[in-house]
Amino acid sequence: MQQQIKQLILERGLTAGDPMPTELDLLDEINVSRNSLREALKALQAVGIVEIRHGFGMYVGTMSLVSLVDELTFHGLMSLQAGRNDLRHLVQIREVLECGLIQEVIRRDTGETDPGGDELAEVMARMEAEARAGGVTPETDKRFHELLYEPLGNPLVIQLLSAFWEVYHALHAELGEADETPVEIAARHRRVFDAVRAGDVAESVAALTEHFSGIRRRLDRPV
Repeated sequence: MQQQIKQLILERGLTAGDPMPTELDLLDEINVSRNSLREALKALQAVGIVEIRHGFGMYVGTMSLVSLVDELTFHGLMSLQAGRNDLRHLVQIREVLECGLIQEVIRRDTGETDPGGDELAEVMARMEAEARAGGVTPETDKRFHELLYEPLGNPLVIQLLSAFWEVYHALHAELGEADETPVEIAARHRRVFDAVRAGDVAESVAALTEHFSGIRRRLDRPV
């Protein structure tokens, strides 16, 4: 039945945010019981295909990785409790992705505008100010990485990297204190920022690798 609902969305050319047929219309269209339909809709809502707004109706869902974040966070926590640290695998994937994506950002740069624009420079300055004050906020760190890759114009890239970031930060309290000071963390981001603005591919990759080395050291400690 879930497949029938998805097929109906496709056949009608509906896109994210569009209103869906009412429950009564779907009952007539698919010819199933009300309980079966509601169970199917709940399952589709759980994976973001359908959005149910109580009092307003049903809509085609927007792309979301919320369920992925929840699942990875839960399994990451289980691995820590079992004396393992599967989070390092997730960080390895993120590092590989970022090192590849940053090269594409620089290759696409026409020189007319700086990658990340003025906002990236503002976020970099804010990060350094926060570091001097005693700690970089998670919001600033996340926004820095989002802005690096926004020039690619690929929302899935931003969502995927944000999902990895959210899982790591949901579990980082379980990993103990970081090995680096806030000022050192900001300095690693500054190296990435300067390399990207200079259009230096090799230095950008080296800077990101150095940035992730601090995370790897933290993850490699016994749990």
